[in-house]
Amino acid sequence: MSPQKAIVLDEQAIRRALTRIAHEIIEKNKGIENCIIVGIKTRGIFIAKRLAEKIEQIEGNKIPVGEVDITLYRDDLTKKTDDQEPLFKGSDVPVDVTNQKVILVDDVLFTGRTVRAAMDALMDMGRPAHIQLAVLVDRGHRELPIRADYVGKNIPTSSSEKIMVELIEVDQVEQVTIHDK
Repeated sequence: MSPQKAIVLDEQAIRRALTRIAHEIIEKNKGIENCIIVGIKTRGIFIAKRLAEKIEQIEGNKIPVGEVDITLYRDDLTKKTDDQEPLFKGSDVPVDVTNQKVILVDDVLFTGRTVRAAMDALMDMGRPAHIQLAVLVDRGHRELPIRADYVGKNIPTSSSEKIMVELIEVDQVEQVTIHDK
């Protein structure tokens, strides 16, 4: 692993960013009626669950939470061989997405390819009324015309840098760091 240059978000800053995003989601959608939160595997799921908890604390109502696995929708998978089969974990969205406002959640928005794959997976499940995007970090360098509706923090990076989001649920530490590649 490359050397860490800086911690750009600590545990408290992550919590504040997610609280702000939760309020913005409620405000933009005038509540949470017909809304679903869907996290992109892996870290997006944990962020989605945290957003749903914060929204429930604010609104007093639960919002459905699902998860989407984009493995089979990626455009960067080379021709599969028997020994290089991608690990498919499956998607789990508890309600029909048709005519719902889907808030897609991921940890980092970079090229936009992961989000495009997640939107393809959602469209295969039904026809949402809207798809909105919430990310903890937007680092720039888009290759597709995709932008986030809700951003925890914009962190301009060079192409020689890497953003790492570490969450308690996966990494036993809670921080966003920037590294040299």
